Amino acid sequence: MGRVNAVAAPFVVVIGPPGVGKSTVAVGIAERTGRRVVDTDSLVEEREGRSVPDLFVEVGEEYFRRAEERAVIDSLAQDGIVLSLGGGAPMTAAVAEALAGHRVLFLDVGIADAAKRLGFNRSRPLMAVNPRQSWIATMEERRPTYERLARWRVDTAGRDAESVVAEAVPLLQADA
Repeated sequence: MGRVNAVAAPFVVVIGPPGVGKSTVAVGIAERTGRRVVDTDSLVEEREGRSVPDLFVEVGEEYFRRAEERAVIDSLAQDGIVLSLGGGAPMTAAVAEALAGHRVLFLDVGIADAAKRLGFNRSRPLMAVNPRQSWIATMEERRPTYERLARWRVDTAGRDAESVVAEAVPLLQADA
């Protein structure tokens, strides 16, 4: 299946829940394939001049989601990058629609591994109250969207980033 957007498009868009390692794996894929990585959370922070948790507290989730949507859509026009999205970005209708036809990799993880990776700390705005239950409910809501948007799924449970990258890169290159 070829790229729908032949003018300019990311090499791959990495999606998945909090704690799956999207940013770390995206960096690994970029390094292995000689590409540049763009992380939309970092891009939003740079554009807005404050952290994602601060945006949630100071201006609210709706404002953050609009800023995130702009960052994702702008980034989808960059050719050949490895693009890492925040966990909630694909849940925005405009972002989900914009991802259609792009090469999307869903990094999956279970609650046990997510808990270890996140530590369920307060820096995750949507995980602040009852983090385990919040993560489970969030993942139940998001999983169908992640699966619908993704061309590939890689399970990260019990694995380090290097082994996830080692599995992902051949999949991506075989379908480049």
